[in-house]
Amino acid sequence: MTDIPERITIIGRLRNNFLTGLIICAPLAITIWLTFAFIDWADSWVTPYIPQRYNPQYYFDITIPGLGLLIAVVCITMIGFLGKNLIGRSIVNVGESVLHRTPLVRTLYKSLKQIFETVLKDQSTSFKKVGLIEFPGPGTWALVFISTEAQGELASRFDEMGEEMMAVFLPPTPVPTAGFLIFVPKNKIIMLDMTPEDAAKLLISGGLITPNWKPKPTAPPALPQE
Repeated sequence: MTDIPERITIIGRLRNNFLTGLIICAPLAITIWLTFAFIDWADSWVTPYIPQRYNPQYYFDITIPGLGLLIAVVCITMIGFLGKNLIGRSIVNVGESVLHRTPLVRTLYKSLKQIFETVLKDQSTSFKKVGLIEFPGPGTWALVFISTEAQGELASRFDEMGEEMMAVFLPPTPVPTAGFLIFVPKNKIIMLDMTPEDAAKLLISGGLITPNWKPKPTAPPALPQE
């Protein structure tokens, strides 16, 4: 009978060691796999368009991972540089004018360009703040990313109602890549201090990974004046 507790202890220790190793190895392995998968995806798009005389694989018969991604980054940077001067800007304007005259394509292009300009511009605060709203009903709360204040016709309609509304993005768990666009009164949003990265971790983990938080220090009470 004395062997049973010892066996259970050994099995328990092995299980704990395995779980500890899994916690260490699984995120590392998944990160490496996703990184190389993204590099392979970029290479598969760019490498076929590289002329053979400029492709090292033609001379050395080896594949250089990340070559296509590197070339894509360099090309995009050069296009951005050329697009800022007069000649490059003129070429871009000619290309855009062609797209704007093409049915169906112009709608897609305008929408995508507006999204990228809004999200990537330095002064933009879109999706850089996180908040809580009551959803789907009173007493239950959902995590949202703050998009922007209501603008255009929507802002005018909401002003008629006497409400200052905010556009928020409500993502699902555990894949926060799709969701709902909801307009919520500004005074009904509880703003949070957590970063969008921490909020994404909280959503993807289903609430298991809670970001560290320290309350802001409160100012000491003023001393009574004599």
